[in-house]
Amino acid sequence: MTSAWITGFSLSLALIVAIGAQNAFVLRQGLRREHVGPIVLFCAAMDALLIAAGVAGLGGVIGAAPVLTTLLTWGGAAFLAAYGLRALWRARRPGALAAAGAGGLTRRQALSQVAAFTLLNPHVYLDTVLLVGSIGAQQAAAARPAFVLGAASASALWFSGLGYGARWLAPLFARPRAWQVLDLAIGATMLVLAAALLA
Repeated sequence: MTSAWITGFSLSLALIVAIGAQNAFVLRQGLRREHVGPIVLFCAAMDALLIAAGVAGLGGVIGAAPVLTTLLTWGGAAFLAAYGLRALWRARRPGALAAAGAGGLTRRQALSQVAAFTLLNPHVYLDTVLLVGSIGAQQAAAARPAFVLGAASASALWFSGLGYGARWLAPLFARPRAWQVLDLAIGATMLVLAAALLA
């Protein structure tokens, strides 16, 4: 049981610690200190749900439905491109970028955006459902719950650290120029991810 937990934890952590659309959004909201708790909870809960579904066999269903994969790819690419362009547009006006300034998101808007980053991104399904899920499905039946718990724990730890740890960077992001650089990086990352999905 312990080895299954460690396997799930280390595999999930290795896959999730990367610059991606969802992580960039969680970081930005953490820096702004807007709705961090609900966002972190949503991300961790969705990862746990998708990992459990993958271990239960959902990966095979998705792999056998190429139309669904195509729809997710095009929808995800369009969303990432639109968000990337918005981030680049924000970077043009650094005076409007302040951690606690006006123009923030409501809780509903923030959760809608993080849901889109999570559910419209085919890489989420590739990582959690197909890769982590298929490895988890190879565990002995009695060890699978421990594997899922380990993988979900890594996800919860990562998103909590990213969302709540962002406040340690607050002094750096007290300057509009830092927000400008962050939005340029986020915009470029989103556009590259969108292009990679289409390619």
